[in-house]
Amino acid sequence: MSTAKALRALANERRLQILEWLKDPVTHFPPQIYGDLEEDGVCVLEIADKLGVAQPTATSHLQILADAGLVRPRRIRQWTFYRREEEAIAALKAELASTI
Repeated sequence: MSTAKALRALANERRLQILEWLKDPVTHFPPQIYGDLEEDGVCVLEIADKLGVAQPTATSHLQILADAGLVRPRRIRQWTFYRREEEAIAALKAELASTI
């Protein structure tokens, strides 16, 4: 994971909000028909609805987070579910703590 890429991904309030919601998906999202909120992640449609944006906008934000290694997409049927990559987030925090 590139630290610079991760920091660029985090330089947006909506993406920070998504990461915060994904930290505790059971609290922030309703149960899903397909995919477990904690194991599989949250459907992009639910994230878009909570953000109040169109699905392509949410997908764009999530793709930036995924490209930075901060979330992991998982395809189930025709939907994409996202969950946090806790190890990558912890590594980024450790790197930032050691350089600042």
